[in-house]
Amino acid sequence: MFKESKLLLAVSLAAAVQPAVTLAQSEAVLEEVTVTAQKREQRLIEVPVSITAISGTDLEQRGISSAQDLSFAVPGLTMHEDGPGQNVIFMRGMSNLYGSDALVGVYLDEAPLTIGIEQLDSRVLDLERVEVLKGPQGTLYGQGSVAGVIRFITKKPELDAFSGRVEASQSFIDGGDSKEAFTGVVNLPLITDKFAVRLAATLEQGGGWQDQPEAGIKNGNNQDLVNVRGKALWQLSDAFTAEAMVVIHRNESKLGQGYENADRTVFVAIDPARVLVPKEYDYDLYNLTLTYDLGGAQLMSSSSYVDHSQVSPYAYKGGPETNFNNLLEGNDERFWKARSFTEEVRLASTGDGPFSWTFGAYYRTLDKKFESYSDTLYNGTVDPTYYYLDIDEWKSYAVFADVSYDLTERLQLGLGARYFEDEQMTFDGSLREEDSFNSFDPRVYASYKVADDMNVYVSAGKGFRTGGFNRGIQPNYQPEEVWSYELGLKGLIADGRAQIELAAYYTDYSDMLRRGLVFVPGGTPPLQQLTSNVGKAEVKGLEGGITWRATDALTLNTTAAYIDSEITEVNATSATNLPGDPMDYTPKFSFTAGANYGFDVGSLPGYARVDYSYRDEVTLVVRSNYPAANLPQRTEPISLVDARVGLEIGAAWVELFGSNLTNQNKWIDPNFGFLNANRTRPRAIGFKVGYKF
Repeated sequence: MFKESKLLLAVSLAAAVQPAVTLAQSEAVLEEVTVTAQKREQRLIEVPVSITAISGTDLEQRGISSAQDLSFAVPGLTMHEDGPGQNVIFMRGMSNLYGSDALVGVYLDEAPLTIGIEQLDSRVLDLERVEVLKGPQGTLYGQGSVAGVIRFITKKPELDAFSGRVEASQSFIDGGDSKEAFTGVVNLPLITDKFAVRLAATLEQGGGWQDQPEAGIKNGNNQDLVNVRGKALWQLSDAFTAEAMVVIHRNESKLGQGYENADRTVFVAIDPARVLVPKEYDYDLYNLTLTYDLGGAQLMSSSSYVDHSQVSPYAYKGGPETNFNNLLEGNDERFWKARSFTEEVRLASTGDGPFSWTFGAYYRTLDKKFESYSDTLYNGTVDPTYYYLDIDEWKSYAVFADVSYDLTERLQLGLGARYFEDEQMTFDGSLREEDSFNSFDPRVYASYKVADDMNVYVSAGKGFRTGGFNRGIQPNYQPEEVWSYELGLKGLIADGRAQIELAAYYTDYSDMLRRGLVFVPGGTPPLQQLTSNVGKAEVKGLEGGITWRATDALTLNTTAAYIDSEITEVNATSATNLPGDPMDYTPKFSFTAGANYGFDVGSLPGYARVDYSYRDEVTLVVRSNYPAANLPQRTEPISLVDARVGLEIGAAWVELFGSNLTNQNKWIDPNFGFLNANRTRPRAIGFKVGYKF
């Protein structure tokens, strides 16, 4: 069935986009970048927020296809991954695995992808660009954006042209299976200048490298992935536009934990030959966005619905470095179901006057059901299978506004605010609990144009993450708050041949959440956790980047981030952390460097590209799990090298690529003491062919 689907996709879908090569331009200047980070179109260099914007072409040429790839392409961005699709994203030292909602918001166009603390897996497919907004974005994006926001901006249907692309690639994994991928997009103007649809899809198979020898499983983390997106654009009148989007995502993997050992094998507790439940990660997303041009302002309504289900294995062992010293291990079979509905209505200015403003309201419902079946071995005794049930409901409301005013031609002042209220319910099959949380999140900023293409900005903003429940008689935990203060510079220099961005920030993290883990023999459940607001932390950081069009053919770029994080106060007698501990999952220094060279082979244009990323060690401090002598748990520094070369041959193109060329095999996640950590993917060498029409 999967092979038949691949063939159908390859012959039926195509894309109205340029092939994945960058042609040399006649003038060595950079293309102007426009973003919608503040929910209206602006030049990137004029937005008073630190933003990394990566174009769709650059995403393809750099081989960025997932959130894990993106985390190495953007310094200061890290993540915890529990197998394919299951991502928790961190940014700027705001890295906390505890809590009921996300620290980084993720959006596909106007559709939010956050479902609790995790974000839905969004594949890099037929995109205009990705925008990574750094620092609290609570005013415009709400309480799930304490550390920042990632926005995947898709290509819109074109109303006046039929065109397309098909693409196929084959890659070979060092020590693993080969991977086949087929991508296609088609743009169909069904009513010229009035109605068009755009279909984009990718199918992937294989690509695994992890083994479970005791069960006879080899390359068991092969993935069968289907990701299809359909968009329709209807220009009802000159002023009124309707845009609908549907995403269908299916992914299955036999060994679906994502965790592995240095020898590329996986751990299964109690009985190493036991075959764990396969990982299944599915969702359907629907969005309808209506916009009406009022003349000087635009009214927008965005409605989104998500239906998500997941089956996931989970194995762990408290190894010799932990407090459990090989006495504790277990396997879980975990089942999630989640449904969410969101509605956002906003009115934003579009005129050229000194005032720019956005006003809006937001509503969300989220229902989640989590079930698990746990087998636990402690000190030689296997406890009976334990069943865990958790049903949660959220209803959230918010109103927000952002207003800026140009005092002079060079000086702009701005003010924003958001009021948020969250009503929650949890039910474990016998006990029902309810609570509510609210927050007021302001932001102030100023921007000064020191030259036509150079801006300096300052900002102060508050972020918020809602509270949640502990079971039974344990008290509920309260919201976290973050205040961040930032000074930045961004603009064009050298007559438009180079773009620079610099930012310095200080973040005050209050009411920080931490969770303790205690094993209670005979307890219900045997592993018991308590999440509490235990303290405060400070984060200081510097980040910057430069892109330089050195010649007509050669573009160079580098980005870097330095983060100094420290827990400064702990108000609990038995705490996961102590003052002086660093924040988890936070590299002190990380950077990227890349070179892209355009060339001609006779009359055939092509490109060659090399990208390098470096990340310092990341650490983990959980004193309830690890003795002081073994803290912090830390990874090694990671250096990754990728390269690609492509050539356009009329309407077709071919590309050779390699990722992790030095074949680094290192921990990405520091929680390897419990065997709950993933490692860098092995070296992959491959080729891609495509055709446009």
